[in-house]
Amino acid sequence: MKASSNTALNPLSTNPEAQPLRVVAPAKINLFLHVGARRSDGFHALESLAVFTQAGDTLRIAAAEGFSLVLDGPFGAALAGEADNLIARAARALAEKTGRVPGARITLTKNLPVASGIGGGSADAAAALSGLAQVWGVALSQGDMHALAETLGSDVPACLMSRSLWMEGRGEILTPVSGLPALSMMLVNPGVAVPTGPVFAALKTRTGTGQAKAPGGLRDAVALVSYLRGTRNDLEAPARAMAPVIGDVLGALEQNGALLARMSGSGATCFGLFASDDAAKNAAERIARSAPGWWVVATQTISSCG
Repeated sequence: MKASSNTALNPLSTNPEAQPLRVVAPAKINLFLHVGARRSDGFHALESLAVFTQAGDTLRIAAAEGFSLVLDGPFGAALAGEADNLIARAARALAEKTGRVPGARITLTKNLPVASGIGGGSADAAAALSGLAQVWGVALSQGDMHALAETLGSDVPACLMSRSLWMEGRGEILTPVSGLPALSMMLVNPGVAVPTGPVFAALKTRTGTGQAKAPGGLRDAVALVSYLRGTRNDLEAPARAMAPVIGDVLGALEQNGALLARMSGSGATCFGLFASDDAAKNAAERIARSAPGWWVVATQTISSCG
């Protein structure tokens, strides 16, 4: 069912003649996530290999005198109560940095579940930054955009790049990874919210950082899966303790032919890697029939080249 709502963040004054710019906000998948000790700034040291998928949210951005944000899409209603979400904060931050009024009319089509471990809010903020820069005709260096993105959240710089990345620090130290094979993937979310803070707080066993090396020379998904079997998601165990249905999702992925099934980020979204797009699509259809309350989508990763 399509939900929609309007969130007025400032008095609205729009230009109906403005043609909106369409910007995609791809889902970010942590193929593994190793967690280290808590740092002095309160964040945990992390180590992860992240990829981005063709599944994602969409923003349509047009210039306007004031600022407005319209929410639609399957999960738009879940954000209706947030009068000051990451998109609005991104607009203000970019406007302050470039010395202009944050005037824009933005429509967010929310296709990704909210707070689900696949970087949806961060991807939306990153898409807003890049899209608004184009609509406003402002130019910032890559370093300035990265620094601005970092003020909005640990994952926003990665989402600004939206390509295969080796992630370190609290997630802001990023190294592009080239040569990863294209991946056929299924994403499944059981519709249960798992708050990130409590998951980290419940974490008892950490792999630690410096335990893995960035992959190279992997020819296909089978080779990548072999590499990933030497890694893990440290947050999966505490998330499963809070939401046992995550175990059911992982079991369903494995039973339906996934080469590897794992939770992404802090959950509750899980992913399965498959040998082909057809295998992922057929498995997605079977799981959707057997668990109609789950969000299920077959997708592919965005190219790691460039």
